[in-house]
Amino acid sequence: MNIKTTAAWDKFKESDITPEEVYQDRRRILQQMGFLGAGALLSSSANAGVFDIFSNDEQKAAFLTKALPFAKQADYDHLLYGALTPESKIISHNNFYEFGTSKTDPQENAQDLKVQPWKLVIDGEVDNAMTLDFDDLLNLFPLEERAYNFRCVEAWSMVIPWVGFSLANLLKKVGVNSKAKYVAFETLYDPEQMPGQKSRYAGGGINYPYVEGLTLAEAMNDLTFLSVGLYGKTLPPQNGAPIRLVVPWKYGFKSIKSIVRIRLTDKQPPTSWNQLAASEYGFYANVNPEVDHPRWSQASERRIAEGGLFSAKRIATLPFNGYGDIVSDLYKGMNLKKFY
Repeated sequence: MNIKTTAAWDKFKESDITPEEVYQDRRRILQQMGFLGAGALLSSSANAGVFDIFSNDEQKAAFLTKALPFAKQADYDHLLYGALTPESKIISHNNFYEFGTSKTDPQENAQDLKVQPWKLVIDGEVDNAMTLDFDDLLNLFPLEERAYNFRCVEAWSMVIPWVGFSLANLLKKVGVNSKAKYVAFETLYDPEQMPGQKSRYAGGGINYPYVEGLTLAEAMNDLTFLSVGLYGKTLPPQNGAPIRLVVPWKYGFKSIKSIVRIRLTDKQPPTSWNQLAASEYGFYANVNPEVDHPRWSQASERRIAEGGLFSAKRIATLPFNGYGDIVSDLYKGMNLKKFY
């Protein structure tokens, strides 16, 4: 795999490698809205989140993953800006509020998630609605491994080798009709398995189930990926088992996890973070270093890597997360500051 680095890295000094200030964590909005008390914020979300990225956490053993057959797809490797993030970091540093608001909560609390049986319904404005079970997710299409840049709205990033298939392939299979303009996604709703769904307080203020959406053009772009694995194995639950969306030119909250429904619609669907704080999290959520979050800059990001505190690098964020040549035409003529 050829990994291309970007010259923008060179301008940052070792002294720049300082942890994000607590105010940069988007969970502060939850405290302001009354969903997190100050004590909870300090103990579970802000302080823990800042230092989790430098930890050496190992995978919990309860949930068993299995090896997947796949072909490597290297068409987009030249767009990667950095080496692959160690698997131990990918599986231990997660936002998945259904299992808690701290970065370490999903790994700690999701290991009992049942992925068999699983039903993924694809319906709405389609010619042939269908329901896929767990085995279908792994066998319906030949699986590919694609390494993508991953950028969180909280200004941290990874490079992740996902395994899965193109969303466009699935949509072509069900037959999208002429009324469809958007694609809506929905996460499993099961408060007994997902403790964060039991109350808005426990789940960070989100109305569950978690929902997301794309325009049909975005969904049909070849980059848009349905992942059933990472690092050659089925997804662990904290990363969205058994199937999740990956949209690499958008902030990570668009890449909805543990999907149970994909619905084609003629209207723009609601999205969870936009419902919670529309002034901070737009429908499009394209990575844009020129459009800051209201409470922090998006011009740079902290790259999560192996090692301790001073191994984390502050690097420049690229427009569309480095995928502008492939996706910028989707937004031709749009005001990207208004449609953030």
